[in-house]
Amino acid sequence: MHAAFICQVVQLSQNTAARNSLDATLRQAEEAGWQTLVQTVRQILNGQRDMSLIRGLDEEDQVIAEAIMRGLQDPSTLPDPNQKPEPALAAPGLASMIQAAASGNVEALTLTADMAEQMQRAGGPMARLAAVIRPLINGERNPDKLCKGMNEQTRQLVLGIIEALDQERLH
Repeated sequence: MHAAFICQVVQLSQNTAARNSLDATLRQAEEAGWQTLVQTVRQILNGQRDMSLIRGLDEEDQVIAEAIMRGLQDPSTLPDPNQKPEPALAAPGLASMIQAAASGNVEALTLTADMAEQMQRAGGPMARLAAVIRPLINGERNPDKLCKGMNEQTRQLVLGIIEALDQERLH
């Protein structure tokens, strides 16, 4: 899901002439609510590679930070930024963000609101998915209510989010 960001950070960091572009990319990520991740990425870019550096990050940010670390050491490990994300893999990450937002995490609330706004602008199935983010944050788990009018792929994603939220609640 974040392959383009990961690749861009690694590629720009290895080109001193692209330092301004890298700083702009990181500023945009901060403005999107990724302050903690960007702080960690800056430490990685400054040479810190200790895995304890990423332990305080949420699961999604840990994956991104690890991918950047691996990509800096071995660019062949970078994800393909042109590969379409698998919806089933998105469910746990979205559920994690929704759970954090539901518990009052301001960063997560901001990020989910921004994400829902982008989905709404995309229209179609993405707009329908955007419409259920707020109800999910507010605790709605009825799949019949949430999935009404969705295509099968979006429906499966929402069901995956509900399942991941239920699993998080049990832990």
